[in-house]
Formats: sequence, C-alpha cells, structure tokens
Amino acid sequence: MALSKPTFLSHLKTLTKPPHHPSPSFFLSCRLLSFATPEEAAAERRRRKRRLRIEPPLNSLRHTQPQQRPINPNPNPNAPKLPESVSVLTGNRLTLHNKILTLIRQNDLDEAALLTRHSIYSNCRPTIFTCNAVMAALLRQSRYSDLLSLHRFINQAGVAANVVTHNLLINAYCDCRKTDTALEHYKQLINDAPFNPSPTTYRILVKGLVDNNKVDRAVELKDEMLEKGLAPDTVVYNYLMLGLVKKSDPDGVLALYEELREKLGFLLDGMVFGNLMKGYFLKGMEKEAMDCYEEAVGENSKVRMAAVAYNSVLDALSKNGKFEEAIRLFDRMMVEHNPPRRLTVNLGSFNVMADGFFAQGRFEEAIEVFKKMGEKRCSPDSLSFNNMIEQLCGAGMVAEAEGLYREMGEQGIKPDEFTYVLLMDSCFAQNRADDASGYFRKMVESGLRPNAVAFNKVIDGLIKVGNIDEAMVFFGQMVEKLKVDSANYEMMFKALGEAGKLDELLKLVGDMLKEESVGLSSELQEVAADALRKGGREEELMKLLEEKEREKAEAAAAKEAEAAEAANASSTVAESESINFSAEGILAEETIGTEAADDGESSETADSGEVGGGLDPADATEEVEGANKADADDESGGRKEV
Repeated sequence: MALSKPTFLSHLKTLTKPPHHPSPSFFLSCRLLSFATPEEAAAERRRRKRRLRIEPPLNSLRHTQPQQRPINPNPNPNAPKLPESVSVLTGNRLTLHNKILTLIRQNDLDEAALLTRHSIYSNCRPTIFTCNAVMAALLRQSRYSDLLSLHRFINQAGVAANVVTHNLLINAYCDCRKTDTALEHYKQLINDAPFNPSPTTYRILVKGLVDNNKVDRAVELKDEMLEKGLAPDTVVYNYLMLGLVKKSDPDGVLALYEELREKLGFLLDGMVFGNLMKGYFLKGMEKEAMDCYEEAVGENSKVRMAAVAYNSVLDALSKNGKFEEAIRLFDRMMVEHNPPRRLTVNLGSFNVMADGFFAQGRFEEAIEVFKKMGEKRCSPDSLSFNNMIEQLCGAGMVAEAEGLYREMGEQGIKPDEFTYVLLMDSCFAQNRADDASGYFRKMVESGLRPNAVAFNKVIDGLIKVGNIDEAMVFFGQMVEKLKVDSANYEMMFKALGEAGKLDELLKLVGDMLKEESVGLSSELQEVAADALRKGGREEELMKLLEEKEREKAEAAAAKEAEAAEAANASSTVAESESINFSAEGILAEETIGTEAADDGESSETADSGEVGGGLDPADATEEVEGANKADADDESGGRKEV
C-alpha cells in the first residue's frame, strides 16, 4: 500500500528523533553513591576485593578426578624390622643404658647380661645399643658362648639388630675359627637385612679369613666390597698384603699396593707401608724397602702415620736385619707421643720391641721396654704378659717369669689357662713337679676350666717324675670333666704297668668298660694284657672281660624281657579296649532295637484303638494268640532253612 507524501514525511521525522530516557531523580542518584548501613559497605568492599584478586590458572579450573590412594597391602609379619635410631636413648632407657655401662666398666659382665635379659620384658626395654655394648664386652673377654646366648635371647624377644650386632657375631665366629659360619652369616646379612654391610664388616671378615689361611677367599671378598660401591679401604688391603706376606708371595703384595694406589691416587694413610716393606724385603729389594720407609716416616713425609702403622714398620725393620733403625724409630715415637693430639705408640709397639730384643738375645732390655708401658699410660693385658712369660721361660729365666706372674696379680690382670700351662712346663723342665702341680691347682681354684692340653701336661709331667698316684688323681678329674680319648687311657695303662700298680690298672680297665662312649679297643686290650703279663695276672684281665660280657648279655636279656612285657601289656590293653568297644556297640544296637519295637507296638495299639473303636477283649486276645503262633511258625521255618 502506497503512503501519501505528508504521511511519509511525518514518519521520517519520527525515526530521526533520538530516544528519550527519563532522567533519574536526585534521590535515586544519591542512593547509588551511598549505602544504607556500614555492613553493606563492608560487603561491597569484600566483593570488590574478591573481584580484583588474581584469577587461578585455567588448568586448576578443570574438573579432575580425585586421585585414588594406592591401597597398601597388609605388612608382612616375617619382614625384617628396621633397627632403632640413636634418638631412642632418652629418659629411662638412657638411665638403664648408663647403668649397664657402669657394670661393664666394673667388669661385672654376668650382672650386666642378667639385667639386660630382665629388662627385655619390663616397662623399660633396652635398646639395641645397650645390647651391643654387653655383647662387645663379652667378645673382648672371649666369652663367645655367652655372647651367642644373649644374641639368641634378644633376637627371640624381637629386638631388631643393626649392622654393629652383625659385626659382633661375625667377629665371634672368626675368633672361634668358624669362618664358614661367619661367611654364612654375611650372606644372610646381604640377603635379609634392611641395610648394607659396613666397611668394618669387610675388615672383620678379611682379617678372619687371613688368620685362617684363606687369602684367596679374602681377595674375592675385597672384590665384592668394591662391586657394592664401597670405597677402597686401606685396612682391608693391609690385611690382604699381610696374608700374602705369610704365603711368601711378594708379587701379590706389590700388585695389591699398585691397585690401591691406582684407585686412590695418592696414599695419605700409612697403614700399608709396613707390609709393602716386607714385600720388598722378600724380593731382596732392600733399597726399595728403605725408600718406602723414607716415604712413610721421613722428615718431609705427608703420610699420616698412626700407632698401628708405626708398629707395622717397626716389625718390618726388626725382622729384616734393621733392628737398630727400629730402635731409633721407637725412640722418636716415644718423643712424639702426645695424647690426645698425637698417638704414636700403643700396647703393640712395646710388644714388637720386646720381641725384637728377645730375638737379639737382649733379655734385660726387653724387660726394661716392657716396664716402660706405664710411662705412656699403656696397660699390658694377659696376652702381653703371656708373651713375655713365654719368652723368658724359653730362655730358662723361670724366676723372672714367675715375677711377671706375680705382677699380673698386683695389677689386677687375671691369668688364663695358657699362663699356667707355660709356668707348669717351665717347672717340670727344672724338676719342680710340686710347683707345677701347685700351679695347676691354682688354675682350678681361680675358676678356670682346664682343657685337655692342661690336663695332659700335668699328668705327663707327674708320670715322668714317677708320681703316679697324683697323676691318677688328676686323671680321675679329667675323666669327670672332659671326654677322654683312647690315647689318654693308653698313657695311663703304660704308666701303671711300668710302676707295677696292677690293681689300679685292673680297676681302670673296669671303669673304662663301663664307659660306653670310649670302649676297650683291641689295641688298648693288648697294652693292658702286656702290662699284666709281666706280673703274671693276665688271666684276671680275661676274667674281667668275660664278667663284663656276661653282665652286658644279662642286661640285654633283661631289656628284651622288659620290651616283650611292655609289648604284651600294650596288646592286652588294645584287645580289652576292642572288646569293650564291640560290647558297647552291641549294647547300643540292642537298645535301639528295643526302643524301635516299643515304638512300633505303641503305634499299632493306637491305630487299632482308632480304627476298631470299641474292640471286644476276647477278640483282642484271640488276635494276639494268632500273631504269636504265626511268629513261632515263621521262626521254625527259618531254622529249617538254616
């Protein structure tokens, strides 16, 4: 439809006019710039602050699934426990630890071990560090059985062992010359323990293997140590070089030294220089050995020499014709010794020098050096005294050796079995049999347990001087305390036969026949027969043997009779039990049958009562008689069939 011109113009004016917005009132404009209450203003400020904050990253706005924690399986109860850390030594446990250390310092190891055992199941449980302290003290006194017993106890009590515990056990096995057991324990440590062996573990094992002439296995162990990532240890190499020196293998010594130097670059530790000098001396390379000596202890030397390293050099010099140089080095060590800053001498230094003086035949100087220990606060132990006593006794200086024995008692050092055996040998060598037997009695009275060597020494010495009666007394003690072999009996048979003590010989044969563990062999029987034949009493030996055989036969017959009676009694009991069991079964069957019959009769009676209602008594009687007659006919028919 077409628009007229005036209408079209008015429409254009309408379109060109701007839109009219009503202006807000003054009240509304003021209201937008203010808030009714302070709370609204505070809310607005908070809203603006929230709006002005930094927006979080986009990846945090993504909808992510909550990560599920992995479900830990139940812990294995057989898994090895982790050892405690040193931080557990606090409070009452630290007090207990110090108390046990006090007992150890007082040399009351029995009480220390007992207190450790009692505390295991108390409110104050000892730590593994306390247990290790007690076991280390037992190891120092060579009480290996007590150490193993205590370790077994704490292991069963659930005290987790650490690497020190394993090292103590391996050390005990090596000291007992059970290197195979020590290696098995080392494998167990590798496979089962939640920690790795320490360098001390390898030091102990390598030393034990070298002491037991297993140098090849010790070298393999050194290679295992390097494969596990441990640094080359100079102490381990020193033990290996010492073992090769004992095997007279100087090339192996030099090869080990070159390997160590290649791995470390430069040796600052002088531990290996003494054995390196011995290797050069074995090859006849004296100049190279002395050059090595200058490198180790020269004036401009950068090598750190401890007391153990000095002792190795002293030993190399004194055993290879350089004893005067060893004396000069020892004097220098005595001057430089300034504890605690510098330690250049120890107990081993005095022992090495004493051995050197003894080898030179300078006994007075050896004793003088030994007595200088007190000047440097070194206390000799039983091994040092035994070494001195052995050297003096070997030189015939028994009086000086006995003086050292008395000095041991004055210093509170307890002599061991070896000390008394040395003194007994020396007294027998000087025809002092009474003093020798007196030393044996002192050994027993001091609480020591003489071994077979000590018994054989005193018995053999008394037999040689003709004191057979006292020898028989000690032999009786030996039989009571130790397991006596046939060689000991043979020695006594010959001694009694030569002394003409045939009654004692026959008695000893009778006692020996009673001991089933030994038995009278054909060789011993011949020795006894020869001794009795000289006195014309060989028939008594035959009678004694026949009597013992008869007693054995009677005892065997009595045992067989007892066994037969026991078998008959057991069979009778079994038969009676079976009869009782069968009778009980028959009785049970009859009871069940009777109860079933009674139930059947009662049910039949009830049924007849229900069906018949009022049955005549006469008819009931006739029915019962007919039933009985039918049963009788059936029974007779059954018998005929049978």
